[in-house]
Amino acid sequence: MAENNNSNKPKRNPYAIYWIYAVIVLGIIVAAYYNGSSDAQLRNINTFYSLADSSMIGDARIVNYKRVDFKLNEAGEKALKANKNPKGELKFIKKALEKKSNGFSQKGTPVFSIDIVDAGNFETKLDEINERLIAKGKATISAPPVEERDYFGSIIGFLLPILIIILIWVFVMRRMSGGGGGAGGQIFNIGKSRAQVYEKGKSTNITFKDVAGLEGAKEEIQEIVEFLRSPQRYTELGAKIPKGALLVGPPGTGKTLLAKAVAGEAKVPFFSLSGSDFVEMFVGVGASRVRDLFRQAKEKAPAIIFIDEIDAIGRARGKNNGFNSNDERENTLNQLLTEMDGFGTNSGVIILAATNRADVLDAALMRAGRFDRQIYVDMPDLNERKEIFQVHLKPLKLDKNMDIDFLSKQTPGFSGADIANLCNEAALIAARKNKKFVEKQDFLDAVDRIIGGLEKKNKIITKEEKRAIAFHEAGHATTSWLLEHAHPLVKVTIVPRGRSLGAAWYLPEERQITTTEQILDDMCSALGGRAAEQLIFGKISTGALSDLEKVTKQAYAMVSIYGLNERVGNISFYDSQGRDAFTKPYSDDTARIIDEEVSKLIETQYQRALKILSENKDKLTALADKLLDKEVIFKEDLEEIFGKRLWISEEEENMAVNTPPSEDSTTNFVSEQGMDEANNSDSNVINPTIEPLDHTNKSEE
Repeated sequence: MAENNNSNKPKRNPYAIYWIYAVIVLGIIVAAYYNGSSDAQLRNINTFYSLADSSMIGDARIVNYKRVDFKLNEAGEKALKANKNPKGELKFIKKALEKKSNGFSQKGTPVFSIDIVDAGNFETKLDEINERLIAKGKATISAPPVEERDYFGSIIGFLLPILIIILIWVFVMRRMSGGGGGAGGQIFNIGKSRAQVYEKGKSTNITFKDVAGLEGAKEEIQEIVEFLRSPQRYTELGAKIPKGALLVGPPGTGKTLLAKAVAGEAKVPFFSLSGSDFVEMFVGVGASRVRDLFRQAKEKAPAIIFIDEIDAIGRARGKNNGFNSNDERENTLNQLLTEMDGFGTNSGVIILAATNRADVLDAALMRAGRFDRQIYVDMPDLNERKEIFQVHLKPLKLDKNMDIDFLSKQTPGFSGADIANLCNEAALIAARKNKKFVEKQDFLDAVDRIIGGLEKKNKIITKEEKRAIAFHEAGHATTSWLLEHAHPLVKVTIVPRGRSLGAAWYLPEERQITTTEQILDDMCSALGGRAAEQLIFGKISTGALSDLEKVTKQAYAMVSIYGLNERVGNISFYDSQGRDAFTKPYSDDTARIIDEEVSKLIETQYQRALKILSENKDKLTALADKLLDKEVIFKEDLEEIFGKRLWISEEEENMAVNTPPSEDSTTNFVSEQGMDEANNSDSNVINPTIEPLDHTNKSEE
């Protein structure tokens, strides 16, 4: 019974005291407004002058040289009462006379007030009026100055600001009394969690069926969802629910999409927010929001919390403290660590997080007991790309002859986001051409547009520059065609696109490991453009900037990271934690040796490229001439000049070439390149700052 009585007891309104405060303040304001010697406030001083000229003013006085208080005489009152159509403020005065406000005026006669700006000017005007009244034989009007003190107003003026400050202080303290995670919250709810909550009736409309590929990651995530749905199946065997799962992988691979699928399929409350939602300019807000988030999740347990881009608050503590210290961020991380696996328990709350910077996360955050599972979401392979294409091609009106296998085999290194963008760009191109269906050529043009950039049809290039570009790209094509481990060529173009004046496009192999020979052949192919310029023109240009940058990085990686140099040995100076940003983990002598070996590596491959091009100079020239004539050449054109390539890569074996590319087309579908550093593939782009070349300085062709 006692429990029932307590439950039936009406709840106290927490805002009732604020109504009391409001009534008190309103009463003070009203009292101050109505406290005064006047019954009516007039605005126009000319009203006073008009009444004075008509000899209707009785008593008058100048109060504190700021206003004039006056009363009408009996003649004035009778005249106004008799006036059936008063105008302006006379109408207002007539109404005041009819009310006879005895509570505030003496002898039942209302007192009227008018503010004055210049008391001296008022007295001068009043003297002029009195002279006219004397001339008419009427009584004059006197307005002696008086000093009046408003004690009540002074007290209110002194106490009101203090009362307001006290009320604000009480309001703030009441709001902050419960802390960030308490019932009261903080002022303006700044310490409240900003998580979006997905419960029954609210869903993302995304399920695991909408997530193509990612079979391993989906299996891990689905197991967590199944545990929440039917925990008995696991607890009977003594298993415990995982406390957290961290999704790690490159951008665009579907980490957030997996979380959306969890929100759509899990029949439990799902809290979603970003790591930056905890960051605020006010001290203590981040930790407060963490407490409030977990408080809400505990109340609705079992529940799932998803923190996207957790590296915003989960960076390792104490790293580069002198340059990047942030106590507030560390406090937020400490609170998160405590909530995830601290002294208290969070039974029934699972934490999902996503990041593409797992290397910078704090070790305490990554340990078992907080994130029991680390799920790596990698770039999709061939079969997964096919599944992703099938998802994103559903809403498109496609040509009947569209081959999804062809698209998936031609896009190594593409992420799910890249494929979605490719499909959308192809549809836009088809609509721009007023087509009824999206055709294969639209996809080819879309890849050219996405990877190469916008085609610059009107870019002005001299004949000398165009010839230099042609031989530069022909040098890349020749060396890559004649090297065993170089990526297979797809097309070569001298059509300006984006920031490039020309490019050799390859189909990069999806390598899991890379050998020394493969790296050396790749470096030699990249240096083929500069070697061709030296061989044909006898001089080099700035067009090989991107090639040299790529080759230099590869050479330093071979020597100082991968341990592929005999002189340096099997030593790696790779800094996976980023702690050697300002210092090097080797001596000056070792640095000199590394520089010497890098220079030697690059020079060796450059001479190798020169040798290959010298032995095939006639074919190089024929290829450049064909490139100048057609601007875009393909694999078939190289086969006419060099013959069939002696080495067939795995990608070429799997390629489904349904229709050969048209020779008159300036754009064609090529594989993705340069999208991921792991593929070791960059487009060989000649720099736009190439200097004009002179025919007279070139060697014999």
